[in-house]
This record gives sequence, C-alpha cells and structure tokens, in this order.
Amino acid sequence: MALYRRFSRVYGSLHRHGRLAAAATLSDHSSACKAFPQHPSIPSFSNSLTPFDPTNSTYKHFICTRFYPENQTLVQLLHYSTLANPKKENDDKHSGKNNGLEVLSWIDLYLPKKIRPYAHLARLDKPIGTWLLAWPCMWSITMAAESGSLPDVKMMALFGCGALLLRGAGCTINDLLDRDIDTKVERTRLRPVASGALTPFQGLCFLGFQLLLGLGILLQLNNFSQILGASSLLLVFSYPLMKRFTFWPQAYLGLTFNWGALLGWAAIRGSLDPAVVLPLYASGVFWTLVYDTIYAHQDKDDDLKVGVKSTALRFGDSTKEWLTGFGLACIGSLALSGLNAEIGWPYYAFLAAASSHLAWQIRTVDLSCRAGCNKKFVSNKWFGAIVYSGILFGRLFS
Repeated sequence: MALYRRFSRVYGSLHRHGRLAAAATLSDHSSACKAFPQHPSIPSFSNSLTPFDPTNSTYKHFICTRFYPENQTLVQLLHYSTLANPKKENDDKHSGKNNGLEVLSWIDLYLPKKIRPYAHLARLDKPIGTWLLAWPCMWSITMAAESGSLPDVKMMALFGCGALLLRGAGCTINDLLDRDIDTKVERTRLRPVASGALTPFQGLCFLGFQLLLGLGILLQLNNFSQILGASSLLLVFSYPLMKRFTFWPQAYLGLTFNWGALLGWAAIRGSLDPAVVLPLYASGVFWTLVYDTIYAHQDKDDDLKVGVKSTALRFGDSTKEWLTGFGLACIGSLALSGLNAEIGWPYYAFLAAASSHLAWQIRTVDLSCRAGCNKKFVSNKWFGAIVYSGILFGRLFS
C-alpha cells in the first residue's frame, strides 16, 4: 500500500504538470499492450506501452528524463518484471543493453527548468570528465612542490575550478560541432543541442560565458602560465574534428586533456623542466589512449554507420594488445618522471598499485558490453587518485 500511495502522488503530480507521456514495460511476458494518450508534440517510442500496475510488487520502477524541442522534458515511468525472464535480464545486463533507460540526475531534480539544458550541455551530472582533466594538473602541481612540503592548496583549487570549466567548454564545443553526428548515435542523440533543447546560438553564447569564467582563472597565474594555458585552446577547439579525419582522435584528446601536466608545473615554478614534465605529459597521453579507447567501444557500431573514426575501430580485435602497450608506456613514463623529479620511495609503491589497477581494467573489460566499457572508463578516476597519492607521499618523504 505504501508503494501504491507513493506512486499515486508521483502520478498525480506529473499528470497535473502535463509531463506524463507513457508507462512503458520491458517485460517479455506482457502480451497485451495498450498505450496512454500521447501529446502530438512528444515523439513516440519503440517500446511497447502498457498501463502501470502498482499492485504488482515484483516490479522495479524507474524515472528517466529526455529533452526534446521547445525545451520540453519528457518523463517516462518505466517498469520491468524481475520474474518474467531472469535469464534475459541478466544477459541484457552483461551485454550493456539498457533499452534507452537513463537515471534521473540531480540536474533534473533540483535545477530550474530553463537552466537544465545548459547544465546537461556542460555534463555537470557526469563528473568523470572533470576528474580525468584535473588529475594531470594535480600530479604536476604536487610534483612541483618542494621536497618535504605539501602542494599549494590555492593553486589546486584554481586548477580544480579550471578543470570543471574547461571540460564543460570542451563538451559545448564538441556538441556544437558534432550536432549532426550526435543525432545518429544512440548514446548522444538526446544531448541538448542535438535534440533541439538548445539552439546552436544558445550553445555558442553559453560557450562564451564558460570561456570568460575560464579566463578569470587563467589571469590568476603567472605570465608564462597564461601564455601556455591560452595556447591549449587550439587543441580544445580542433579536437572534435579529428574523428572525421583520423582513426587516432584518442591520441589527440590525450594531447588536449593532459595539457595540465605542463601547466601545473609552470604555475608553481614559472618555467618548464622538460626532464620531468615531458614524461609526465606523455604518461597522461598514453593513459588517455587506454581509457578513451575503452570508452569508444561503446559507440563503435554507430560510428561505423555514420563514418566516424576511432582507435576502437582501428584496433578491432587487437584492442587489448594495444591497450597493454599503452598501459606499459604510461607506467614507464610516470616512473621516469618521478625519477627525474627525485620523488621518494612511496611513489613507486603507489605506482605498482596503479599498474595493477590498469592491468585489471584491460584484463577484465568486455569490449562488446557498453555498460562494462563505461564502468571501466569511470574507474579511471581511481587510477588518477592512486598516482596522485604516490606523488604526494613521495614528495613528502623525498
């Protein structure tokens, strides 16, 4: 009864606001399917539609959101039986099939409706990109600290905010340039610009706002760092185009995403030490080749259809061999950078742990499973944290 009352409140609230489009079932055993009336401005779905049955306690319930033209948010109430065909549910889970289901994020729950598309455009509900951009910065800042001392906390805070803004700006640029491609790819077709929730002009204005905030952070750094940081914009703006011309866009992303390995050191020391920062930068590039190749395997079928290139398509069945090589190069470059920076012994202990994490990713990832690829991709925030811990303790004990 508690479940029934809870659903009744949700149903009533959604219905009053005109947001309830349909209740969709993903059960195998449901043979009789009926559709709720649907507003003509809301696109139809391929899933079978059936009235929701709140009295059946064997159902799991989900809410997912979608953005469509005219800034409409479509809320679906979907349910599927956990008893109808447990084997198929398990197979779908391991094959990465999610039937288009997405979890309602904090953006949709707490932000005003007009702001939501912009927050989604900046991927504020998916912080993994910010982590992956921030870690090389933190590695470099901490490595540049004096022996036996902690890193500059203020500088780390600035770079953390900068990573959030620059990652968001990069996503905006990517979505503006790729909007025609995104509509043809299952994973990206509901992004704000591709779906029409935002116009390209609105996206461009938002990009200007993001870059203006980023400039405010860049101006807090020394002159050398300002020039070095501004020079990365060429990489940021050109990266989305690489997938059209080369099978190695992941390598180009590595050059872009790990610029902080150079910038962090420069912000502390006022110059670059090539013996330290170049191996550190290279390690980040090799790391990116590992995690973004795994990530690219999620879209390889769609990429083939639309003619987009990636290392996932380039490597094919040999992907794990390539990833192993990149992983070894990443760890070797990190070791060389630490050696040249004269970091203490704890660094190498943590580096061994980071090696194990990378090996676990490569060995266990199922490249044919979208969910598995995404899980391994997201786990790279922990690889970055392990390496950072090694640099921190290694510098303290050096």
